[in-house]
Amino acid sequence: MKAKTRVLILCTGNSCRSQMAEGILRHHGGDKFEVFSAGTKPSKVNEAAVEVMREIGIDISGQRSKNVSEFSRQHFHYIITVCDNAKEACPVFPGSGIRLHWAFPDPPHEKKRTQAVMDEFRRVRDLIHEKFRSAAVTGQFNESRD
Repeated sequence: MKAKTRVLILCTGNSCRSQMAEGILRHHGGDKFEVFSAGTKPSKVNEAAVEVMREIGIDISGQRSKNVSEFSRQHFHYIITVCDNAKEACPVFPGSGIRLHWAFPDPPHEKKRTQAVMDEFRRVRDLIHEKFRSAAVTGQFNESRD
């Protein structure tokens, strides 16, 4: 049996974008990929992210926000940053893993979940879903998000 491709998805807080990407890639490509996410300044998984992912049938409620240092001695085939801050602060990982930067907008971090806030979370989720589902289905990771 072929070993799974190891993917680490990084963002600053590991609360929204990287958590959604982890759930999407695992959901659509769990047979091909071993997927992890982490943050340079982890916080906690955003409940609005959990909610909008549940709407498309992907449960990320069991995921937790992790510090990138938890993975510092591990090898990854791909290290994907999904925000500009993480790209700049991303540490060096051992091995010859391919580093990619797929920037996605940061959804609002307001406590009150208004219709506008949830619509923005859905918009960001859909952008992330399109990119990571495509990678899961094709097994190909392209250099840019566009």
